[in-house]
Amino acid sequence: MHQKKTTKKLMAGAALLLSAALGMTACSGGSQGSDQQSDAIEGEITLQTWSLTPKFSDYLNKVIADFEKANPKAKVKLLDQPGDGYSEKVLSQAASNSLPDVVNLPNDFAYPLAQQGVLQDLSQGDDLSQSYVQGALDAYKFPGIDGTYAYPWYLQTDVNYWNTDQLSQCGLDPAKLPSSRDELFTQAKTMHDKCPDKFLISTLPGLNALTATGQKVINDDGTQFTFATDDAAKVIDKYRDAYKAGYMPPSILNNNYQGNAKLFTQQKVAWTTAGSSGALDFVRDNPSLKGKFTENKALDTPPLYPQGLSVSAKSKHLATAKAFAKFMTNAENQNAFAKLTNTFPSSTGSSEDPFYSKEDGTEAGKARVLAFNSLKEGKVLNPVQWNSAMDDYFKQQVALAVKGDISGKEALQKAQDKANQLLKQQK
Repeated sequence: MHQKKTTKKLMAGAALLLSAALGMTACSGGSQGSDQQSDAIEGEITLQTWSLTPKFSDYLNKVIADFEKANPKAKVKLLDQPGDGYSEKVLSQAASNSLPDVVNLPNDFAYPLAQQGVLQDLSQGDDLSQSYVQGALDAYKFPGIDGTYAYPWYLQTDVNYWNTDQLSQCGLDPAKLPSSRDELFTQAKTMHDKCPDKFLISTLPGLNALTATGQKVINDDGTQFTFATDDAAKVIDKYRDAYKAGYMPPSILNNNYQGNAKLFTQQKVAWTTAGSSGALDFVRDNPSLKGKFTENKALDTPPLYPQGLSVSAKSKHLATAKAFAKFMTNAENQNAFAKLTNTFPSSTGSSEDPFYSKEDGTEAGKARVLAFNSLKEGKVLNPVQWNSAMDDYFKQQVALAVKGDISGKEALQKAQDKANQLLKQQK
């Protein structure tokens, strides 16, 4: 399964192809479904998941079997797609009118499909707030388009993981962990002064870092990016100064940079972010880390990564597709899936389950409770309009700024101009 921050692959070119393919028939976004649809729960539909098999095949097959038992005239075919290239696959399916009836989509993947009228508005005649938490529903309401374009499925966020051995060895107190980027840079200097060959920071700022620090990155109606401000440039310049002072590994600007989670697992850096499953993953990949790390809440504003089940507006069995997607995302099934995958349910009432709110004495339990509590203030940090082409150009400009070739303000201005140019092409 996928953490959204590592799999955001919306291709602007593919989205434009989708727009061109569907533009003649769907110009205003949203859809009310096909005419002359039966309300009967019958017929065969396809559920498309994103890199969940074979690990979670037993769970998925059980949910399908339970639905078919309750609805004997309905059949559900499971189709799982590989993790890489999923957004391009979905866009290609939509452009060729072969989108499966029920599709697992994060909110930014769903946005271009909703724009083109490919997805069904699931809020019609249904008070979804009775079944799903509002923050998760809001993630599937898009600017300029009426409706809600997925039943929220599961949620994830990030927490910080800190190598306590390295902190203690390098003059830092594991009981006084940074809670903001300002505190992070201060402690990075302390670590560097005491241990010049060890590092605290090993990641460059993305657009999400600006949002997390309170910067307004897009205007209220979603028509113009607005992140090229003096305050935002100060955030970029802090990374530049830290890189110049040696607080970050030189490899951070190399093409073969492995990412902060990988470097943390190798004990080459003392801090990384990861989901609630990180506590298990790090020890699995490097058993010597057991007992050597601790966690705290993500810096500034915690990120929110929503996943949902959307319904194709072109489904030949729309009532069956909606019924199955809602069944799969009901509280009972969401709870079972969340506990199986170290994620969190988006169904109302599920938060009262003590599994999420009470520690069990393990490091994994501590991370789970910390992440669960972080969701209360979590926020989708990147606007749905932000695509991979914008992100790639942003990262290129930020890398130049951190290297010292251009100023932070110049990098943001170039990235903003490019993003606004690409944004116009989405319409």
